[in-house]
Amino acid sequence: MSDPNLKDFYNRVVRIEQAHSMGYGFEAEGTLGRSFYRRTPVRRRPVFRVGLFLLAFCFGLKGAIHYHMGAEAYDRRVAEIEARGGLDAVQGFLMRSEPLTRMVSQGIDIVIERSRN
Repeated sequence: MSDPNLKDFYNRVVRIEQAHSMGYGFEAEGTLGRSFYRRTPVRRRPVFRVGLFLLAFCFGLKGAIHYHMGAEAYDRRVAEIEARGGLDAVQGFLMRSEPLTRMVSQGIDIVIERSRN
């Protein structure tokens, strides 16, 4: 004869052994036991950091091209691209030299001048 409660007892023992193998213990309510210190870290995707990096990279690249070509040649080339129309007009709009691009270009110029002296 088997006891019907015996199956429930063994199921509970299995659950307790699994909890112990994961590092859990029997903790009183409101106390900091072992399970508090064994929390799995929350994995967040660094969307903001990646977006900020890409934005800084794009402006840095535009500033480097602006410095290399010179202000007049850069603006003339962008105007030629915008004049083609279609998708080139959008690309030309994105490549316009705004104050941030000119500031990066001037920063590169300052760094290069300091390295020459």
